[in-house]
Amino acid sequence: MLRLLTATTLIAAFSLSATAQDDLDFGDVTEQHVMIPMRDGVRLSAYLYIPDGDGPWPAVFEQRYVSLRGASTRQAAAATTRAGYVVALVNFRGAQLSEGTWVGYRALQWGELSDGYDTCEWFAKQKWCTGKIGTFGGSQGGYAQNYLAVTQPPHLVCQYMRDTGLSLFQEGYRIGGTTRPVRFKGMDSVARDPKDNQRLVAEWFRHPTYDDYWKAEDCTLHFDKMNVPCFTIGSWYDFMNQGSVASFQGRQHHGGANSRHQQQLIIGPWLHGGSNKSNRIGEMVYPENAAFDVPTHMVRWFDHYLKGKDNGAERDANVRYYVMGAVGEPDAPGNIWRTANDFPPKAASTPMFLHQSGGLSTTKPTSKDSSTSYVSDPLHPMEIPGRSFPGARDARPFEQQAEVRTFTTESLSKPVEWTGRVHAELYVSSTALDTDFIVRVSDVYPDGRSILIVDYPLRARYREGFDKEVLMTPGKVHKVAFPVGWISQIFNKGHRIRVTVASTGAPFYEPNPQNGKPLTIEFPDDAQTATNTIHHNAKFASRIIAPVPTSGE
Repeated sequence: MLRLLTATTLIAAFSLSATAQDDLDFGDVTEQHVMIPMRDGVRLSAYLYIPDGDGPWPAVFEQRYVSLRGASTRQAAAATTRAGYVVALVNFRGAQLSEGTWVGYRALQWGELSDGYDTCEWFAKQKWCTGKIGTFGGSQGGYAQNYLAVTQPPHLVCQYMRDTGLSLFQEGYRIGGTTRPVRFKGMDSVARDPKDNQRLVAEWFRHPTYDDYWKAEDCTLHFDKMNVPCFTIGSWYDFMNQGSVASFQGRQHHGGANSRHQQQLIIGPWLHGGSNKSNRIGEMVYPENAAFDVPTHMVRWFDHYLKGKDNGAERDANVRYYVMGAVGEPDAPGNIWRTANDFPPKAASTPMFLHQSGGLSTTKPTSKDSSTSYVSDPLHPMEIPGRSFPGARDARPFEQQAEVRTFTTESLSKPVEWTGRVHAELYVSSTALDTDFIVRVSDVYPDGRSILIVDYPLRARYREGFDKEVLMTPGKVHKVAFPVGWISQIFNKGHRIRVTVASTGAPFYEPNPQNGKPLTIEFPDDAQTATNTIHHNAKFASRIIAPVPTSGE
């Protein structure tokens, strides 16, 4: 059964009793709750998992704001511990049992408070530690690692990230400029004092553009300091894949000395999150080669960098990416891994034009006046259920809703590959001062299933950049251009490629009030309905820019 250390043992000065599910059996691994002191005296809650024996051992840790007491979380930590590591799970300042004021990620970074740095260096000073520290984690734990890397703690040796991010304005608190007040009001449950979260959300809304407030927690401005070896996992069916790719690219090309030889990236056909990556994703069952054993590989990475084992981890390809193909079609091309020195591989930017009556092709429209309209009503939005990106699933339940428009190719006469970043260039007009545009890409199977691969929104007021708000002129045609996401997909012969456009999709995308006023936490009483129009004619040729590979890489 679970063993608890006493006041006279390993880390007695900071020990507290474990608080939940103490009947879990970790065998010869000891679980211990400690409070780690920061430079201002605030203490962060952490759970340590300690191997049997005298040590010392390297330490690896993860920082999260959610509860660390789930059985699977604790068992996974214990499993890594058995490989010869002290594993630590640490809660953010002001979250769960951690002391201090909840300020989201801001205390982890490179300002007056540097909780990530202080945590790392505290571990390095413990008698049971070799002084070599690694970090791991995904999503919130990925952001935390990027922030930590910028602070350059002397004892941080390597990192291991899944589905990560770099800028909370771009990829967290907002997505494509869309706000998520309902989502983040729910973070009251994370903070020890819910009023801290309420103050934090209010502060975000006082900074509607990408200003100095947001730059203060944007890692993309500090790649020159992010030079520790890092293995990054990205997932094709994840909007945050843009953060995973950008993190690798930034460290690879702009990091400090030797960083180019220390970074590795893998991207597979997976959804966001998860401590392991399966070949069963959403409604899709890929070949078994699509699975990636994260825990085993993570230990291999740590063994090399933290224990000096010559296991070849550093000699693997810089980039491995899975080229997705049709599933359930034995002769379909794709569903293979490729390797590369960098990412993305070379590709030709190929326009796919939207046409009248829902067509999509490489032929530019010639009509002088062709467009498609729909209604955007924030009080009666179209529906995308849940809070997670519904990739690898049939998107027809959304596509068939009244105010959603689809544009689809003819049946393909031969396979078509897209590998790289998809961009949208829409020419639009609206009866409103502000609205959202959601663009999706799907693989349409011969049986009609429309398997969603990627989507992304843009709030129109940010169409000229996130550093300013520029409202639309009702009735005027505006260009709205933005990246939809990364993809590596071979659309098989007999399939069709579909682009879907809409302006609402709640609750996944919280609706735009469309009144043109400053965005607010509480939904306003004067939200407006709009008619939005996509223009696809000779002068205003709305298109998707597809990345079609130009080499056999």
